[in-house]
Amino acid sequence: MGLEMESLAASIGVSVPVLRFLLCFVATIPVSFLWRIVPGRLPKHLYSALSGVLLSYLSFGFSSNLHFLVPMFLGYASMVLFRRHCGLITFFLGFGYLIGCHVYYMSGDAWKEGGIDATGALMVLTLKVISCAINYNDGLLKEEGLTEAQKKNRLIKLPSLIEYIGYCLCCGSHFAGPVYEMKDYLEWTDGKGIWKHDEQNPPPSPYWATIRALLQAAFCMGLYLYLVPQFPLSRFIDPVYHDWPFWKRLGYQYMAGFTARWKYYFIWSISEASIIISGLGFSGWTKSSPPKPRWDRAKNVDILGLEFVKSAVEIPLKWNIQVSTWLRHYVYERLVQKGRKPGFFQLLATQTVSAVWHGLYPGYIIFFVQSAVMIAGSRVIYRWQQAIPPSMAFLKTILAFLNFAYTVLVLNYSCVGFMVLSLHETLASYGSVYYIGTVIPITLILLGSIIKPAPARSKARKDQ
Repeated sequence: MGLEMESLAASIGVSVPVLRFLLCFVATIPVSFLWRIVPGRLPKHLYSALSGVLLSYLSFGFSSNLHFLVPMFLGYASMVLFRRHCGLITFFLGFGYLIGCHVYYMSGDAWKEGGIDATGALMVLTLKVISCAINYNDGLLKEEGLTEAQKKNRLIKLPSLIEYIGYCLCCGSHFAGPVYEMKDYLEWTDGKGIWKHDEQNPPPSPYWATIRALLQAAFCMGLYLYLVPQFPLSRFIDPVYHDWPFWKRLGYQYMAGFTARWKYYFIWSISEASIIISGLGFSGWTKSSPPKPRWDRAKNVDILGLEFVKSAVEIPLKWNIQVSTWLRHYVYERLVQKGRKPGFFQLLATQTVSAVWHGLYPGYIIFFVQSAVMIAGSRVIYRWQQAIPPSMAFLKTILAFLNFAYTVLVLNYSCVGFMVLSLHETLASYGSVYYIGTVIPITLILLGSIIKPAPARSKARKDQ
């Protein structure tokens, strides 16, 4: 069996640990399908928990479940013992343990060299544990003053231990996400809310949506395997790269970023198929006639939406969607004081949390700080665009195109740091194009503080 695994891994150009992970990861699809035929509420929770434990063991080894147990225990203990502060306690303890694992395993280096460990799954699990504790904390608060997300996700009653473990490890969904809420998991398992079905309201068929996600995954992996040999990341420190003219170096940065994204598209397409076929990905019906099922809860990326994104502000709505939603609900919105509007501080703090969640590599830190600056610069262009009167539609179109071009340029420049991770390689790649993706956003932010668009006149003023 070992020799067969080695030969298969060599044939597709990956290491044996990565092949083992990929096999277990794809296995989450049939495992999630079998969840549908498990009878009864308690057996479903047991199946969710045990299947997650088994897949983790087969993929990462016995130690992975011990690692997962730590944040799960800390989160549940804080909810039992310190409900009034359990959200804050779990947030810092969960992130503290995750940071420790990041430092100990240095997973980014392992991933670059073709290795893998349980840290990536621990990242997803940490977010689920924290959101559960925060929502249980929110259950003590009065509804007045809560956001719509807080009202929807708050937990009045403490989940049972088996419900909690099933939620955390459900059918291997912690491997790559998507992140979902405890309340959604409970309603899905109990057949309540949008999952309540009867003869007049039959459950939607997940099969076509699952097939679509699998075809998307196959296409993404095929394109990635075709492109990656042509645009290796090692070229950023190759003397040949630095001898190229400026525009060729800039074009290579775009293609390197474009290539790397297809690997993530593949991973998220597989996880999407898994969540869809289980039924958990169902998020309601469209308003079309006849209505069609929506599977937004399973969606982690909008491929075309990201590749043709109009503004950097929209990137969190297109890329790693469920994690971006988590960051908005549990970091960004909770840092805004009542009666105040969010500003650059909330944006920078949210991106910093995202950077720490990914790992303590300089490339991650630089990328997420850079992305906060990128979004702030895009907002300046958008404000200028909105200030242009309808009579100057052509100028408005030009600014819209400039925002698109700006986003494409700065995004692919910035993401090099996310890919190469080391400080030396990140600065070498940024410096090779004269830090253009840093200079332009900062220049826009400074210009935005000088050239402030006039506020739009109210309708009443126009009528006068």
